[in-house]
Amino acid sequence: MFTIVEADLTNEAHANAYLTLMSHYACDPMGGAEDLSDFAKQNLVSTLLKRSDVVILLVFKDKQPAALLTAIEGFSTFACKPLFNIHDVAVFKEFRGLGLTTLLFTEIEKIAKQRDYCKITLEVLSGNEIAKNAYIKQGYSDYQLDPTHGSALFWSKSLKD
Repeated sequence: MFTIVEADLTNEAHANAYLTLMSHYACDPMGGAEDLSDFAKQNLVSTLLKRSDVVILLVFKDKQPAALLTAIEGFSTFACKPLFNIHDVAVFKEFRGLGLTTLLFTEIEKIAKQRDYCKITLEVLSGNEIAKNAYIKQGYSDYQLDPTHGSALFWSKSLKD
């Protein structure tokens, strides 16, 4: 039996579960294949606690962490409404294929609708076929205004020194 909760990072069990799952995600090839930095491990929970625009969902099997979803509020200027951007989705390897992504996405969609958000966005690596297939099953697709102009691309620029 799986249990899903909205994380309370002041709860030590939730904070530890979150960091464990994030570390597992970071070490996965689709997460960069490198563990979180010592800085991130030491500061991620305290930094997230300062923010009011983050929702973290945790899935447990008994008391063992199984999966997570991190969603961060954004804003659509065209809709003039807030949105969620799903930034992290991670499922421990031994729990993959059991429907946990569906559980997480159903819950974050419920929260977004309760808050009257206009949409949910996410990022996925083009080579991550497993995640892409899971997201397609949830109704996600690439973003287009007009197919003749192509799909939106998610670009970034690192600001590291």
